Amino acid sequence: MKFLVCISKAPDTTTKIEFTDGNTKFNEAGVQYIVNPYDEWYALVRALELKESLGGEVTTITVGPAADESIIRKALAIGADKAVRVNAEANDAYFTAFQIAEYAKSGGFDMILCGKETINYNGSQVGGMIAELMGLPYVSLATKLEMNGATATIDREMKGGVEVVEVNTPFVLSAAKGMAEQRIPNMRGIMAARTKPLEVVEPVACDDLTTFQSYELPPAKSDCKYVDPDNMAELVDLLHNEAKVI
Repeated sequence: MKFLVCISKAPDTTTKIEFTDGNTKFNEAGVQYIVNPYDEWYALVRALELKESLGGEVTTITVGPAADESIIRKALAIGADKAVRVNAEANDAYFTAFQIAEYAKSGGFDMILCGKETINYNGSQVGGMIAELMGLPYVSLATKLEMNGATATIDREMKGGVEVVEVNTPFVLSAAKGMAEQRIPNMRGIMAARTKPLEVVEPVACDDLTTFQSYELPPAKSDCKYVDPDNMAELVDLLHNEAKVI
């Protein structure tokens, strides 16, 4: 089977978020980028597990500049066979999905996997857009994936239970927590990643459908109030008169 895994970068979770140019741009100075965890831990690892049990090849694809190659190499170190980088800044979800779909159309992939969302934008849009652009079935927020020939059985968590669906290849899937367990690249994988093929392709012409007007940080958290466990009357008063339901 041929797997295509969409890989994106995201700031490390310890990054201090700041904006520049009148809050219109994210300040990348000193930012340490990582592979988006949903792409790495769940989509990529499950593709590798399926390749190991069924045979095949795992290719990653990233839309981004040359600076993104360090996070691409990490995906290769974990076990992907080869990588593709579309040489363009990913300005919005549609542009990213369009570039991936254009590449995938001629690739003969049985499955295209991505994380359910990135941890910086939390948009959860790219997977669905890829499926629409390619005319393929799309299963979102998958927590379990099993293959029987060309038929996949997929679990999706839903309110009050689990939805189980079946779909034939080829299809697009977004992976959520539970799909697989994180893998840590070992020294052999890190060394092998240096020589694995990383193909750079130029982007296909595509209109930018969205622009960012400005960013703003969420309100600072307020101080916590501590209540003596023996003073229940004070706790009840605070819950009635000061607590805010979000």
